[in-house]
Amino acid sequence: MYKGAAFVGETIESVLAQGYKYWEMIIVDDCSPDNGAGIAEVKKYTSDPRVILVESKENRGSSGARNIALHKARGRYIAFLDSDDIWHPDFLEKQMKFMKEKNAPLVFSSYKRIDENSKEELLRPFIVPEKVNYKSLLKTCPIFPSTAIYDTQKTPKIFFNENLGSMRDDYVYWLTMFKDIDYGYGNPEILVDYRMRKSSVTGNKKKVIKPQWNVLRKVEKIGFIPAVYYLGCWAVISYFKYRR
Repeated sequence: MYKGAAFVGETIESVLAQGYKYWEMIIVDDCSPDNGAGIAEVKKYTSDPRVILVESKENRGSSGARNIALHKARGRYIAFLDSDDIWHPDFLEKQMKFMKEKNAPLVFSSYKRIDENSKEELLRPFIVPEKVNYKSLLKTCPIFPSTAIYDTQKTPKIFFNENLGSMRDDYVYWLTMFKDIDYGYGNPEILVDYRMRKSSVTGNKKKVIKPQWNVLRKVEKIGFIPAVYYLGCWAVISYFKYRR
């Protein structure tokens, strides 16, 4: 959570409303410059012992904040949820069932893309592919963190690369995981609402090109020609992903 006071209450309530009750929710405030507004909002819910607040004394970005939570997490299964996204009431129940059906180390779901304030749908729902592997992730990453769950008995618990800051850190996280697993499986059911800013729908994607290239070349050590190919795939797929 970073400056999350406006939406984190609804996010927490979406977890409290889950049909599947065996969870802990670790909320890390990433030293938000909001005079404690987000922390105060979270504290309204900490009477439920499953809601755990961690107040970071330094700003470490999304990767650092997630690592704090990962170190504290006690459960077998790890799920991520940004402080402004919303799980549907059957998210955990359906994803856990789907994971068992597929005998999968990782599952992720389809999701709605809504305006952060009005909740109107800005784009068509994003429907995920049936399955992904390392090579397909090099072309595009359909795994939105707030839709994913993984099993630490089938893949090691891994931590985010904090050197990447908050740019492409989640992408590198999945690439790292898929070096140890063969496939992750996509649930076609829409189980999450992803809040978007209207500006992000048509925003300038050029600022992401260099970080994407750096992931391919410097992090994954992909050769120049294959990296050009994968970057081209990513650009084309991203264009269609964000078409209205």
